[in-house]
Formats: sequence, structure tokens, C-alpha cells
Amino acid sequence: MNADHPFPHSPTELVIDLDALADNWRLLRDRAAAGGAFATAVVKADGYGLGIAPVARALHQAGCRSFFTAHLDEAIRLRAILPDAGVEISAMNGLTPGDEEAYREHRLAPTLNDLGQIERWRAFCRTEETAHAANLHVDTGMCRLGLPWQEVDRLAEEPERLDGVALSYLMSHLVNADDPAAPINRRQRQDFAAICARLPTPMRGRMLANSSGCFLGRDWLFDCVRPGVAIYGGAPNEDGPNPMKPVISLRAKILQIRDVDAPQTVGYGAAHRVERPTRVATVAVGYADGYLRSIGAGPVPTQAVAHVGRQEVPVIGRVSMDLTTLDVTDAPDAAVGAPVEMIGPLNPIDRLAEAAGTIGYEILTSLGARYRRRYVGRAAEGAAEGAA
Repeated sequence: MNADHPFPHSPTELVIDLDALADNWRLLRDRAAAGGAFATAVVKADGYGLGIAPVARALHQAGCRSFFTAHLDEAIRLRAILPDAGVEISAMNGLTPGDEEAYREHRLAPTLNDLGQIERWRAFCRTEETAHAANLHVDTGMCRLGLPWQEVDRLAEEPERLDGVALSYLMSHLVNADDPAAPINRRQRQDFAAICARLPTPMRGRMLANSSGCFLGRDWLFDCVRPGVAIYGGAPNEDGPNPMKPVISLRAKILQIRDVDAPQTVGYGAAHRVERPTRVATVAVGYADGYLRSIGAGPVPTQAVAHVGRQEVPVIGRVSMDLTTLDVTDAPDAAVGAPVEMIGPLNPIDRLAEAAGTIGYEILTSLGARYRRRYVGRAAEGAAEGAA
């Protein structure tokens, strides 16, 4: 039994290739380096659902020294995993009042998203008589977090607001970088460059590109990049083949096979009506495990499939909480106990996401706790230790 998982008897296994993950980060690192930039890594949401401890250790072994989480609690957990003084850890969701001491105690950098947060961090630095590190997030089109243009103007006119703060990264976030042809990409790059010219120079660098932004071109790289989903195997854009290696495989054993025929139906709501003699296989994967109910809930652009060996088999009926049904009529190797690849090289997360009407991010971060997890690859040695 792996130390990171309480379900050693699960008939469903999530295999996570940490070498592929490390190779993906190195590919992004090398693309950034070709443009004179360096790569950080985003490990929020428990390492995009794959386990922040093994993910972070594998990335650290690969050479990554700067990490981003969303929440402060994630960053605190990550600091316990990577205590090295040379590792930078930042939380992106802003400085909540009262959290200043936690950032200092755990050697973390907050990301300041408005003038009020800047003032609180500056006041904390004055009280401590220390210029603690912080990042500055400016909004260039997302309209979520980050200084809006009015506050950017005020900060540019009053740069002393940052006096006593060790400004580490100056950053923004691309809106539509997965579509390289989207006009907003160029506009955001131009706006960010203009803002950078007006604000104090950060110590570590200017940062705009996410996973998709790393593939837009040299002009989007600035000093450093902040990839996330591409590290975990997700396609960085909508054009052409995915250059990233697949990181996960979800394999489920067939629990039962039923022979059914018209006019029988399969699953809740009688949503799938059998039209021919059909072999229906059931596997222990459901929406409680992150195999989303929308995968079998109605018309979608792409039919959801799985694979028995290399034979493609369609998902039929509605995905239920614990179970999913497959049409294995044309899969002669289908038998009780036989493995089915639900996600993997033949059925990548982005294809499954399209069938679910969502994106690969949601598939990854929804992966359930009931899977028996197995970390593989050279990077897995020691990386999964204490992964819970």
C-alpha cells in the first residue's frame, strides 16, 4: 500500500508518471531560455490534482526553484515539502488582513492585488524593519484579481507606495492564450509592457506567460514564465498536436459484463437505448471520482470513449456516482477483471474534457481520492514519500 493512499483494494488505478511531468517542465524551461527567460511552476490545487508533494519534489529535482500556489495554506504546505532556502514560494490570491505573520514565518511571498494590500504589506515591512518579498499583480484584461488600470495609474504616480517592499515579480495573466489568433493576446502583451515601463523594476522579473503563453512567441516571455496545466500534460493551445507528454493514466478493471438487447436501456434516466445485441461492461469510476457526470449526460461534440487494449469502446448511459458503463461489443478482449484505459495516451485528458463539455484543467483537478495511486518513473523514487 502506498503511503499516500488509503484504498489499496480499489479496482481503479491512477498512474502518475513523474518523469513525464519533469520532462514537460524542462521543455517549457528550454522554450523560455531560448527567449532569454526562466521558468517557474504552478502547483496549486494539490499539484493540479496529482499530489503536491510528489509533484513539487519531482519539479525540484528537475531544477525548478520558484513555485506558485493559489492559497496561502497551499503555500505553507509546500514550504514544509520544500524547506530549502533557495526555493521561492508565492501565493497568488492576495494578502488577506491578518495573514502577514504567516507569510513571514513560512518564508512566502504574497501577491499584492490592489493598493490596499500594498499598503498593508508596506506597513508590515516597516513594523518588521525588513523589506519582505512580495509580487505585484496588474490586471491587463482578466478583470478578476490584480490592480485595475486606475490603481496602476496611481501607483505609477506614487511609486513610494512600494518603498520598503522587496518587489519580486511583476505579473499579469493572459485571457485567451490557448487561441494564438485571438487579438487580445497582442493587446495584453502591449499593455503589460507599457505598465512595466511605468512601475518599479522587480528583482526577479516581469511575468506574463502561462502555459499557453509560452507558445505565443518570444515577445510574450518577458523575464520569466509561469506554466501550469502543460506541466501536467494538458494541451497548451488549440492548434496542432499536443507537444507535452501524457502524465496520467486512469485504468479501471471491468467489474461485470451484461448481454442486453433492444428495447432495454442502460443507466439512469433510460438515457441510452440499446439498438442491437450489446455487451455492457461496468467499471468503478463515477462522478464522485471526478469522472464527470456531463461525460454521459447528453449530446456533446465528441463521443466519450475508453480503450480495452487498443480497441476504442464508447461510454454509454449516464455516468453515476460510482460506476460508468461501456459498450464492449466490439472488444473481444473485454472480460471481467480486464483493464480499461479511461484516461491515457490513447484518450488524453483534453479529449475527455471535450466530451464532457469542459477543459482539461477540470478533469485533472477533479480526480478523486478513491483511486489507488501509483507514481512511476525515475523521479518517483523518494518523490512520493509523504505524498498525503
